[in-house]
Amino acid sequence: MTVNANEVMEDVSHVNQKLMKGYQTLQTIDEVDVAITPKTLVWQRDKVKLYHYDRATPAKCKVPVLVSFAIMNRHDVLDLQQDRSLMKKLLDEGLDIYIMDWGYPGKMDRYLTMEDYILGYMNDAVDFIRDAHGVEKIHKMGICQSGTFSTIYAALYPEKLLSLTVYVAPFDFSDNNNMLYKWTKYIDIDTMVDTLGVIPADMLNMAFGMLKPSMDISKYLGMMDSLEDREKILNFLRMEKWKNDCPDLAGEMFRKYIKDLFRDNLLVQGKMELGGQKIDLKNVTMPFLNVYATEDNIIPNDSTTSVQKHIGSKDKELYAFPGGHIGVFVGAKSQRELAPKVAQWVMSKTKK
Repeated sequence: MTVNANEVMEDVSHVNQKLMKGYQTLQTIDEVDVAITPKTLVWQRDKVKLYHYDRATPAKCKVPVLVSFAIMNRHDVLDLQQDRSLMKKLLDEGLDIYIMDWGYPGKMDRYLTMEDYILGYMNDAVDFIRDAHGVEKIHKMGICQSGTFSTIYAALYPEKLLSLTVYVAPFDFSDNNNMLYKWTKYIDIDTMVDTLGVIPADMLNMAFGMLKPSMDISKYLGMMDSLEDREKILNFLRMEKWKNDCPDLAGEMFRKYIKDLFRDNLLVQGKMELGGQKIDLKNVTMPFLNVYATEDNIIPNDSTTSVQKHIGSKDKELYAFPGGHIGVFVGAKSQRELAPKVAQWVMSKTKK
């Protein structure tokens, strides 16, 4: 095969022109804002905060919703920008929403346990909302890791929840074909926690990046065709800002998380305990909506969907979202179809 030098030079020149235009576009961007939907801080315990989203009009749903995202990520991805905000769309659909901010654990937080997060912070936030609205039960939404934690919470406090919605949450960790699940079976979690105390976010991000190494390459190559488009660059930068703003994790919480769930798969076997209490998923008796992403490369579909047979509720539904793990929150189809569906489902349970 012969190489045409002129064609190569033309390609190089074309790329240089794109890079120069991209540089010029970047010069017009001062700040990249995320999570801009107005909300008010209403409660705080230690570094954990609870925000109430502001509404210009009364909510259609009279019972409030508490949303919590994975502790290992920031909830900002749920409100990335005005046209890619699951929270804004749920608000527009008429829900009254609170969201938990787990904060940024430091070295002094290394001994925070899963009990502290679920029996402590999550339960205290639920009680605050119940008291503030004068209701016995609220709606709960949990996403990814917090979907698992919210389900554990629902099994222990079913009397406090009117419904439970989970998104891309792992429950059954027996799939050894998934690289992430396989890794966690062999890591020496005790040595890791005893040595580090607080688990660095950078280390976890590196592990997640190895699940699909080509993603970063294709991501940056894809941006080459969008360097002249200011809005597309802003979209890209917002996602990058979120991805690079990950909290470290409290070591003791992470130890139990890896041991009891990823390694020993105790939850779906009915063998997991929290604060001395056995977690029986048959106690999850409130209406249960389980959203999973059909192209999820992080959480296997079977890990999410198999929980249906363990849940005690007679009113339980699976929602197959055509997309990837993050697309559930930021994709156009999520805004157009998923959020209205979830809002309607929640409001239908309020009327019962």
